[in-house]
Amino acid sequence: MLNQEKTTKMASSSSSFKSYSTIPILFIFVAFLCTPVLSNPLLSDASNRNQTLRPRHELNKLKRIRNYLKKINKPAVKTIQSPDGDLIDCVRSHLQPAFDHPKLKGQKPLEPPERPKAHDSINSTEFQLWAEYSGGFCPEGTVPIRRTTEKDVLRASSIRRFGRRIRRGVRRDTMSSDHEHAVAFVNGDRYYGAKASINVWTPRVTDQYEFSLSQLWVISGTFGNDLNTIEAGWQVSPELYGDNYPRFFTYWTTDAYQATGCYNLLCSGFVQINNKIAIGAAISPRSSYHGRQFDIGIMIWKDPKHGHWWLEFGSGLLVGYWPSFLFSHLQSHASMIQFGGEIVNTKSTGYHTSTQMGSGHFADEGFGKASYFRNLKVVDWDNSLIPLNNLHLLADHPNCYNIKAGKNNVWGNYIYYGGPGRNSRCP
Repeated sequence: MLNQEKTTKMASSSSSFKSYSTIPILFIFVAFLCTPVLSNPLLSDASNRNQTLRPRHELNKLKRIRNYLKKINKPAVKTIQSPDGDLIDCVRSHLQPAFDHPKLKGQKPLEPPERPKAHDSINSTEFQLWAEYSGGFCPEGTVPIRRTTEKDVLRASSIRRFGRRIRRGVRRDTMSSDHEHAVAFVNGDRYYGAKASINVWTPRVTDQYEFSLSQLWVISGTFGNDLNTIEAGWQVSPELYGDNYPRFFTYWTTDAYQATGCYNLLCSGFVQINNKIAIGAAISPRSSYHGRQFDIGIMIWKDPKHGHWWLEFGSGLLVGYWPSFLFSHLQSHASMIQFGGEIVNTKSTGYHTSTQMGSGHFADEGFGKASYFRNLKVVDWDNSLIPLNNLHLLADHPNCYNIKAGKNNVWGNYIYYGGPGRNSRCP
């Protein structure tokens, strides 16, 4: 998530930061032993009424959750049990949540568009656990959707909050923000997409309501109420998923995370066309310190013909698209592209969080230790992938999480980023 102060900081630092060349819960009804304690019968009646109101409130909440689940979980022609506990429903493509949108009702997914020029598929060894261990994918004509459970919704503070990054107002002091970033970005031009290979780790997240993610952002508008973003990468989010696996995810908003948009397929928006990739499912294998390194390829670009924003994952797998009508500013183009990491710091212990970003190690440690993005590119007006010019770096709290950039003939533009969070220099 992005904020107003961060952009002010980005603008002021654009000239100085440049590269060297973004259990189910059981509702337990307790039978109270009615031992008379109060002599006043009116007080006793009030107490009894309170005892009956609480279960009724819980029943109403459960009813709302189940109605929500009926709406979001579509009928499946096949269900696959993943070894990590997920249920993957194979849903007919025209019945997926996107087609609940008034502008998409009755339609079917579009055919794949032309990929950007100079595009080459990234060799990827990544897979998703549900597909690897089930011995197959969803049938043709269906899309795999991670089933949302009561347990998932109950972890959120409300149904409205579930699946969204909700902000109330804009913080004026960047240092007080609970979202912290270490990112590289380009701005000052018109952008029609971006591509990168993102190193996959399993960072430790120390609080249920915190997350750690690594992603690319496609951004337009101002950092006020009209911010448009499209985001994709991997994240660890115990609140959203109930575990600490890194998961492939997407996000979008058209009003600075206030009311529009959501993660993955948890609202009407993103149209999926692929039967092999489940958005929100766990990624494997993962990188290890001083061990083998694994990354995923992500590309987002605007189809010149229809104007929709398409998403590619891994070795050339087209996942789907965000219809252009979802957006205001992004109907035309992006004004900023961002690559890097983000964490949430709730300070629930009274100190800076120990939630890790990337590998949990600082950028200075380099390959095999720090997390990286490589082959950073943008898509220009001619639907061509081109190297980055004038790359800027920003770390909100460099003693907690930092970033470095470089360039060579093999990786092109690249960054190392991340950190451990709380340490002697980050109290």
